[in-house]
Amino acid sequence: MKRIEKIEDLRVWKKAHEFTIFTYKITANFPDNEKYGLISQMRRCAVSIPSNIAEAFRRRGKDKFVFYSYADASLEELRYQFLLSYELEYINKDEYNSAKQLADEIGGMLNRWVKSLKK
Repeated sequence: MKRIEKIEDLRVWKKAHEFTIFTYKITANFPDNEKYGLISQMRRCAVSIPSNIAEAFRRRGKDKFVFYSYADASLEELRYQFLLSYELEYINKDEYNSAKQLADEIGGMLNRWVKSLKK
């Protein structure tokens, strides 16, 4: 197995970064009246996921797990915001399913990564 030396080597970070790009592209099509509402909130949550993973990656000691927890919390928040976006008809079913699939994948990867670090 390849040694993880930088954040770009970490698969969960890569997937979270992909989700951030996905979120930015999807929200670009939202109504203008959501610019300072849902668009801003979703983008901040999306950026928070890989950002907190990156910060945790460089932390030493037990406090690193706090940042992984922040990433997981932001992921859950973004999951809800995609559900809301779907129910408000800002995104279609395929876009919602793609977001849900990415969130599920990242959540599982993050959980497995944190468990492996605690061993």
